[in-house]
Formats: sequence, structure tokens, C-alpha cells
Amino acid sequence: MRLKMCSIHVKDPAAAHEFYTGILGFESLMALPEHNLYIVKDPPGTGSGSAGLLLEPSDNPIGAAYMNGLHDAGIPAIVFGVPDVRAEHKRLSAKGVIFQGEPSEGPGGTSVVMDDGCGNFVQLHQD
Repeated sequence: MRLKMCSIHVKDPAAAHEFYTGILGFESLMALPEHNLYIVKDPPGTGSGSAGLLLEPSDNPIGAAYMNGLHDAGIPAIVFGVPDVRAEHKRLSAKGVIFQGEPSEGPGGTSVVMDDGCGNFVQLHQD
């Protein structure tokens, strides 16, 4: 058994697709604008699995409440692994990505939380 797909609720799937591919570097797995359907996956060469991330429209009231509740509480909706959190923080800050603070080290490792601009906080965690 393996992880095939998971989803994250977003305010605007097309804008999220642009952010996740153009800024974060994910690869587009499926983009069907006419159906408001966008799925991204890990970029080639990352050594990761083939799970897709569905950029789920938050037009469902339950999905919107979940997304907004997490965001209002400052809780990350998802965690992405990166080889070097500090390098990613620097790279993404230069592209205008907003972070909750500077990278920090704790018992679980090095991490930082950013705002995806699509309704979610995303944690970057060092592999």
C-alpha cells in the first residue's frame, strides 16, 4: 500500500496551481481549468514517491470552514520535506513568500511555516 493522493483546500485552485508549481517548484500532474481541477506532484529528481496533491476548491462549506479554521489558528494544513529549511526560506523569501517567522530548531528538527497565499499555512520541515 502507498499514498496515492491527498488534498489541501484552497481559495482559488488555479492561483494555487501557479504558486505550487511556479514558486514552490512542484510539477503539474493534471490541470483541467474547465473543471477547476488541479493536481501537483513532487518535482523530478527529488527521490520522492508519486503521490499527487489535489488543490481542492474550498467552495464546500465544510472544506472552507476547515481551511479557514486552521488558518485563523495559525496551524499548518500540510508539511513538506526539504533538504535545507534555511536555504528554502531564503529562496522563497526572495520570491515574496510570507513566513510566520524565521526557521527554528526543536526536538523534531528544523522547520519554518509559510503562508501559501491560497488560504493555508504550510510547514517546511528539514529531511
